[in-house]
Amino acid sequence: MHSFGYRANALATFAVTILVIMCAMASFSDTFNTPSPTARVEVLNINWFQKQLHGNDEVSMTLNISADLQSLFTWNTKQVFVFVAAEYETPKNSLNQISLWDGIIPSKENAKFSIHTSNKYRFIDQGSNLKGKEFNLTLHWHVMPKTGKMFADKIVMTGYRLPEDYR
Repeated sequence: MHSFGYRANALATFAVTILVIMCAMASFSDTFNTPSPTARVEVLNINWFQKQLHGNDEVSMTLNISADLQSLFTWNTKQVFVFVAAEYETPKNSLNQISLWDGIIPSKENAKFSIHTSNKYRFIDQGSNLKGKEFNLTLHWHVMPKTGKMFADKIVMTGYRLPEDYR
């Protein structure tokens, strides 16, 4: 005869085993989803481009961000973290990334959006490297599932250039 403790332990072990198997199956089911998000980021205006007192360049710009990220959502998606970054090269660094805007998309209904905004975070370069600099605007996203592995991807938009002179 088994005691109550042995029976409770067997039941708890069985329940945890079933839960792990269900979580693994849920995570595996996401591998069959092939998302096809679309996005467009436009620079509408350079509000100011100036040299700070410490000698660093700073840029403020107005952006139009439109995206359709609905295909990233499955029944296992909790939320999507999305951000826009300016990416450029300097003599010291082959890749500089500066986050300009970010947001959390909690549901599929909110995953199609269009935002007209100034950069939420300061676009500053250490030094005077931004005059006439070509840069890319990249929309990054991180899909956070309810269970399983988080994945990330991005869409790169090229062909942007900063002014030659301070404004």
